[in-house]
Amino acid sequence: MLDTAPRRAPWRRSEAHAFTRRMPHSPHEGATRSRRDRRRQGRRVGIFHAGVNMENLLDRHYHVDQPELRACIDEFLRLAGASASDQVDLYRAMLWTCARIAQEDLDRWDVKILTNTLGELFQAFGELRHYHRRRKVTVFGSARTPSDAAEYALATATGRALAQDGFMVITGAGGGVMQAAHEGAGEQNSLGFNIELPFEQEPNPVIHSSPGLFTFRFFFIRKLFLVKEADALIVFPGGFGTQDETFELLTLIQTGKSPLVPVILMDVPGGSYWQSWQEFVSTQMAARGRISAHDSRLVHVAERAEDAAREIARFYHNFHSMRWVGKELRLRYARALPQPVVQRFNREFADLLETGEFAQVTAHSSEHDEIELVDLVRIAFRFNHRDYGRLRQLIDVINEY
Repeated sequence: MLDTAPRRAPWRRSEAHAFTRRMPHSPHEGATRSRRDRRRQGRRVGIFHAGVNMENLLDRHYHVDQPELRACIDEFLRLAGASASDQVDLYRAMLWTCARIAQEDLDRWDVKILTNTLGELFQAFGELRHYHRRRKVTVFGSARTPSDAAEYALATATGRALAQDGFMVITGAGGGVMQAAHEGAGEQNSLGFNIELPFEQEPNPVIHSSPGLFTFRFFFIRKLFLVKEADALIVFPGGFGTQDETFELLTLIQTGKSPLVPVILMDVPGGSYWQSWQEFVSTQMAARGRISAHDSRLVHVAERAEDAAREIARFYHNFHSMRWVGKELRLRYARALPQPVVQRFNREFADLLETGEFAQVTAHSSEHDEIELVDLVRIAFRFNHRDYGRLRQLIDVINEY
């Protein structure tokens, strides 16, 4: 679903090597093959021919070296000043993975993807930290939307309404709907996630010289941050790319890979773009049991900028965010619910429970790493990891208070 790094032509090294490794080897060929190719061929022979799994031999090699390698990693973390960090276990796991990658001696192309991906993620995390406390809305839509189109005017009005409510507007930094949303929000309230391409990819004039412009090398990392940074998602009519983004957003939310946030499908008054889309989803997906009937609650169709802003404000009227603590999902909100409401949850939303029941609680000790959120109230329960449309209905009840 996600794009990866630029692909090589089919005649380049990877494909050629794959073909060569399938060919029978002469008795003398092994003497000249690289260590990496010999090991790869050994794994294949071990698995499919000789009954000796070379991967297991490699695993045993790691186990033999494990105490020495672990000591080196711990010393590295000490020198880096990370030994006392709460994340030291994650840093250790990351370095251990790097050591295994080095010992595997992967194809150079694969290692470059890994290296550049980690570096780009680290840079983006650091630069976007400056905007961490600002609520943000990502706006998707066609770069081909002309400036005199009704969708363009609606996107401009939407960007303006979001900025007036204190939101920053994120787009892919291009023209069309993206430029219109930034024009409405203004440079100070805009973030643009541009993509580096072999040909010139100019960001729109609003964001071109702004410190809020970020250029990504990989499409999949750019997509990650377009979703990760967003407290709401607005999608305007578009082409294949817009439909790809729409279904991917819903898949991420439906499967729990992305937090539950408002997804608003915007069209001009009387427009049929999303109406036709909803009919397709209803008749060809829901009616055939391909999605849950409650999944329709994951989206909201709006025709005016004020409607979109109102839907986002309603979602955050009391509800704030969610977080997993062990096997419990915790919905965090500002104002405590009356006990009869919690009892109502146990009656009307019992289908969301894997086991146990809903309980209104305070912050768990593991949540104290977000000190500004400690005072929020929580509903804690063992969620079934499945019915996110129903979970949205529960959040709507929380927002009634």
